Amino acid sequence: MCTVVILRRPDHAWPVLLAANRDEMLDRPWDPPGRHWPDRPEVTAGRDRLAGGTWLGLNDHGVAACVLNRARSLGPAPGRRSRGELVLEALDHADAAAAADALAQIDPAAYRSFNLVVGDNHDVFWIRNDETDGVSLRPIPPGLTMLAEGEADDPSSPRIARYRPLFETAPAPDPARGDWASWENLLASRAYAPDAGPTGALAIVYPGAVDGRDFGTVSSSLLALPGKETGRKPVWRFAPGLPGTVGYDPVTL
Repeated sequence: MCTVVILRRPDHAWPVLLAANRDEMLDRPWDPPGRHWPDRPEVTAGRDRLAGGTWLGLNDHGVAACVLNRARSLGPAPGRRSRGELVLEALDHADAAAAADALAQIDPAAYRSFNLVVGDNHDVFWIRNDETDGVSLRPIPPGLTMLAEGEADDPSSPRIARYRPLFETAPAPDPARGDWASWENLLASRAYAPDAGPTGALAIVYPGAVDGRDFGTVSSSLLALPGKETGRKPVWRFAPGLPGTVGYDPVTL
């Protein structure tokens, strides 16, 4: 299960901060963020070598998007399209509202269930497909929102119940100074590890727990979108492995 944290501050110089830990089968090959698609030269994203899509990306217009699997929907399924395509489709748009409106019209039966976040420095949206109620589109409000394998800010999720208050009370990162320490520490937390409870952890999932294959956190991202009036570029810092064991490096945008 992946984890995404969004902090929206509409009147701030950095109105959107996003943290994302990607949990995946350890043997699924991928490439770190880059401009991997010749037909999408304006897109920077990690690339899933298996299906060709991505889990998180950013375009030159300042639109960011990421996708998470919902519960009990890990991996591909016959007759279904890759959910990684949805992020690339979102990044074909010049603003988040247009991207969200387009993706809200997709055929829900074409994909396994997902949570999709798409945002820019003005709007952030949560697009949800649970394979029963169809696709729904909801704006993400100002403040802190956390998503994992279920509903946004779901208090019944042990991961969200434990970590959302910690993110909410932690000092907010300062992208201008390169200070992300508070969020880096939380993304690397080992609390609720398999030997400490039934829920897995924010940064690591018990290996071998899914279909007899090794599974865990394979990368982590910290992303900041600047206000239009600042003249700054977005900031993306990427850890190509388990947070706490590998460092974060800047992504060239």
